[in-house]
Amino acid sequence: MNSKMQNNRCRPARSDSRDGFTLMEVLLVLVILVVLASMTVTIFGGTQEGAYKKAAAGDVGILKGAVNLYKFHTKSYPGSLADLANKPSDSKTAQYWEGPYIEKVPKDPWDNDYKFAQPGKHNTDLFDIWSMGPDGQDGTADDIGNWE
Repeated sequence: MNSKMQNNRCRPARSDSRDGFTLMEVLLVLVILVVLASMTVTIFGGTQEGAYKKAAAGDVGILKGAVNLYKFHTKSYPGSLADLANKPSDSKTAQYWEGPYIEKVPKDPWDNDYKFAQPGKHNTDLFDIWSMGPDGQDGTADDIGNWE
């Protein structure tokens, strides 16, 4: 090897370019990240609400099954959803009660009580069980019930 090549290898490469980023470059990257994050929130923001609605529909189905089993055993519908978890005070009904049919009456995903009516407004020959839905108002279009 000649000495010229040896000197080039040991000598650090010189660069006329700057090291690091300018403030404008960093701000541009931050703006891009904020835009991407806002798009993600917009796209997936409705996912949680949809999951809540499906959870409420599942709870309504479970409660419906428990009410039907209560009716099968006692030959009458419960006075309220609480009767599914607690033995009725009526001695005639209590002798046939084989519950608890549910451990405890759950709250809906929006932390409201599930509603029960017998006879039902929608199922006039049976019963209605429903959640008031995201708006928490009874009788609105977003109610989730066993009539759907």
